[in-house]
Amino acid sequence: MKNLKLLALLMAAGLTLGFANCANAEVGYIDYQRVLESYPAAQSAIKELDAKGLELQQYMLEQEKQYKNLSTPLQKQNFESQTSTSIRQKQEALAKLQSDKENQILTKIQDVAKQIMIQQKLDAVLSDQVVFVGGVDITDQVIQQLK
Repeated sequence: MKNLKLLALLMAAGLTLGFANCANAEVGYIDYQRVLESYPAAQSAIKELDAKGLELQQYMLEQEKQYKNLSTPLQKQNFESQTSTSIRQKQEALAKLQSDKENQILTKIQDVAKQIMIQQKLDAVLSDQVVFVGGVDITDQVIQQLK
């Protein structure tokens, strides 16, 4: 019976120490939107994607003009099938480019946040939208390292 009481006491002490360690946890957070707005590579990616989007819109307008100049239903049908395939390919290429750029930017921001997390001995870095109260704002440090 004494061993059982001793075991229970040791377990309670272990849980208390475990909770104490959690209470001392340091959490950092970043304003991801502000980081994106301040990150030159993100801004250039946005400009590149906007330019590609405008190219696609221009291409579609040109194809529409050509379609209106066709006279027979067979010509229009052939043109539609060729154009729809071409437009779909261009849209897929744009979506892939956008996904690649987003992944590159996110990876870079995460790498910088991890470095700061290690330097400041933080336990985690969260988005500022997740943190209600407390934590350490590392947004400016992330921005500085990205520049």
